[in-house]
Amino acid sequence: MPDCTVVVITYNDAARLPRAVRSVLRQSLHDLEVVIADDSSTDETPRVAEELMRADPRVRYLRRHANSGGCGAPRNDGLDAAAAPYIMFLDSDDELPRHACKSLLTEIERTGADFVSGQISRLYEWNGRMERYYPSLFARRRVVEGIRAEPELFLDSFTTNKLYSVRFLRDRMLRFPEDILYEDHVFSTELYASSHRFAIVPWVVYHWRRARDRSSISLSIKEMENVRHRVVAARRSDDVLRRYGAGDLLPARQERFLRQDLRVYLNPLPTRDRVWVKEFAAVVRPYLAEIPAEVLHRVDPMTRVCCHLILDDRIDDLRIAASSLAGSKAPPRAAVRSEGRTYWGTTVAAGMDITGLRLAELPFSASRLRHEVTEITADGDRVRMTVHTYDPFGALPAGWKAFLRAGRVKIPIEPRPAGEGGYVSEITFTPRASCEPRIGFTRLSDGHTTTDRLMVDPGLRPIELPGANVRTDGYAAYLRVRSRSHVRPLLGRIKRALLRRLSTPGNKLRCYKALIRLLPPRRNLALFESDVGKGCTGSPRAVYEEVRRRGLPIEVVWSVAGDRRAFPAAARLVRRSSWRYVWTMARAGIWVDSHGFPLDYPKPRRTRYLQTWHGQGIKTIGFDAPDLRADFDQPRARWRAAVARWDALVSPSEEFSRRFPASNGYTGPVYRYGTPRCDALVRGTSRYDVRERLEIPDGRKVLLYAPTYRDRAKGSGVSVRADLELMAEELAGEWVVVLRTHPVEKYEVPSHLRYFARPAGSYPEINDLMLASDALLTDYSSVMCDYALTGKPMLFYIDDWDDYRRSERGVYHDLPAIAPGPCVTTTRELIDRIRDLPAAHASCADRYAAFRELWCADERGDAAARIVDDFFEARFIKERFIKERRVS
Repeated sequence: MPDCTVVVITYNDAARLPRAVRSVLRQSLHDLEVVIADDSSTDETPRVAEELMRADPRVRYLRRHANSGGCGAPRNDGLDAAAAPYIMFLDSDDELPRHACKSLLTEIERTGADFVSGQISRLYEWNGRMERYYPSLFARRRVVEGIRAEPELFLDSFTTNKLYSVRFLRDRMLRFPEDILYEDHVFSTELYASSHRFAIVPWVVYHWRRARDRSSISLSIKEMENVRHRVVAARRSDDVLRRYGAGDLLPARQERFLRQDLRVYLNPLPTRDRVWVKEFAAVVRPYLAEIPAEVLHRVDPMTRVCCHLILDDRIDDLRIAASSLAGSKAPPRAAVRSEGRTYWGTTVAAGMDITGLRLAELPFSASRLRHEVTEITADGDRVRMTVHTYDPFGALPAGWKAFLRAGRVKIPIEPRPAGEGGYVSEITFTPRASCEPRIGFTRLSDGHTTTDRLMVDPGLRPIELPGANVRTDGYAAYLRVRSRSHVRPLLGRIKRALLRRLSTPGNKLRCYKALIRLLPPRRNLALFESDVGKGCTGSPRAVYEEVRRRGLPIEVVWSVAGDRRAFPAAARLVRRSSWRYVWTMARAGIWVDSHGFPLDYPKPRRTRYLQTWHGQGIKTIGFDAPDLRADFDQPRARWRAAVARWDALVSPSEEFSRRFPASNGYTGPVYRYGTPRCDALVRGTSRYDVRERLEIPDGRKVLLYAPTYRDRAKGSGVSVRADLELMAEELAGEWVVVLRTHPVEKYEVPSHLRYFARPAGSYPEINDLMLASDALLTDYSSVMCDYALTGKPMLFYIDDWDDYRRSERGVYHDLPAIAPGPCVTTTRELIDRIRDLPAAHASCADRYAAFRELWCADERGDAAARIVDDFFEARFIKERFIKERRVS
């Protein structure tokens, strides 16, 4: 008897069936069987199935005499035929990851659960992108003692991402309905109602492949019969819960219908014609009318608005409202403010309340305007259009100027007031590159700008121009320009392809090594780099400014990997990793950076390298850190060779001098003068007005939230662990959070929280943020050491402290024992400490003083000057002395 049966259902899918079956046969669990359940295909499926059986005896083939019209009957056939104690279901157009069966089998045997559910991932075939489906449901590995413990799991109504006990299914007589399309919804509801113990695992166990042809049942959503079947499935699911005496779970199941099932049709609704929308509303209205008001209040505001518009049969308004659901979430045409609440449309009604979106409270640069293209035509190689702009929240000030941005082109426009409200613009532009045209308004008082995309009629046919075409994009039908790359000259394309072939990292490194053997470095040429080219900031910037202040005869070139606007206007720039960068590295007699130049590039013999580094603190570093402490020779040898290039190291403190050189194998000179980047903190000087640039209202205090990344989840955004939503509810009237994530992180502040939390991950200078803030919230980031110079309160959110110190990164110090401020593990506790911040700060005065002595004792505000004295000035004095001695 095999350990697991995988039932592969299919209908007229001969081309993709082998891929699905082979994904099962390639499983790391070898002792399994594949049951192909064919719903009476009329294509080559029988022949393909016979070939698969001949190739592997683990494959069996079942064929129905007549097509059932759905997935329920073939799944029941496979369940009846299963010879193993455990079963999975797979659709013929999808695949299983290699370890899906084995990992789920191990979990169900370990836990004794009735079934195990794992993460499902959508795989978009046209670009290879994968996207996890409701990842929050599968964030933790756990055993759930019945659906009442976690009713939000009704959102997982898939049957394909689960391994079931066959005995459990047969004992409970669980079968798939055979007369509706969405049989898995009803089956999953009864599964949850029957089970007293099931397990959840966080890894991906199913690849749901999404093809452009949208041929599957779940993607045939334009058919009204599809809508009817989904509503029937919802009603039957409710009946199942009532039959099992679980009527108390109906709100959770109905919430699933609103959040998932209904949204499947609402998202593309702007692209449907009025007749379709009218019929759709008529189909879903009776079921919506049965859902209690308290359930409607659980869903997001715009879904709730759409539900009420359906109930009120306001079809035209429904089409407008649905454009706010997907993509860029277009703002409404009109909104009403009353008693501190915001309502969609022109009247105050409970079902139209959209206050939770906070659209009326956003700073000007994040405010939303709605731009609708009412007329668009082609005129030679130009586009002429009329645009109606709606300002539903009164964001536009008394003085402004407007423009159209199309790629890199910025065209002034002159909107004029419209009789029915808003503004109308007559615009003509020539598309020259692929872009999403946007209309922007700049506030004259401070230069802040807000922009939004242009919406067009979803039925717009592509406008063909000589060098581009103009078409719609997305469900909300935004205007998009696509250039025609094929019109580029053939010679230019060949040249670019050849350069790509030659510009490999290996070729650049070989060329660099040849250059440093043939050409001596220029002593007065310096290559500066901060944060691997991401900005002009930190200690390299402070040293650079001191060199410029003294007028030393040094030609400085800055490495840039991102936005060039962050660099001084007079600075020479070279794109990191380009051929010119390779040339500059080879010729520069001075290297200065804060992280590390490319690891494999040896330093020219007479080049001098100043390593300023970028922080100090409690985290392990160098060979003690996770990426190097493992016993792998190659990465350790690469880093050892990279450190050997340093000629001088900047040390901010005695503690740094004790830990850092030893943990990185550095034995050269150490400049223990403090940190050049901290000179500004000691002096209290800012480059920019933070409150003005981040649009922080007068009277609000600033909490700088600066968490560090997690080594095992870089770029995931998990470092933002405090609940910003709860903080906004409790603190928004008094505080504004300035969120400074680590440069390796990818986290986007939710739009409805932008009124409270200002994203500042790309802000050019963190010193300015520290000086402008009233307090710091961090976890294990080195920013705590710099912030101690300000003397202002600090709070530490360390809910994962045990994991971080034991298995994540590792630490040199016990943070709770030395922290110069309260350490908290819940957002509620954090809020309480913020509300009583003066007392919390005062209670940590002794620890604050000790912390500052440990990390900041050498900071006197003259680190950059002393380093330039020793590393730059002394060299020029010595060279001048030698030159004069030779002359004499």
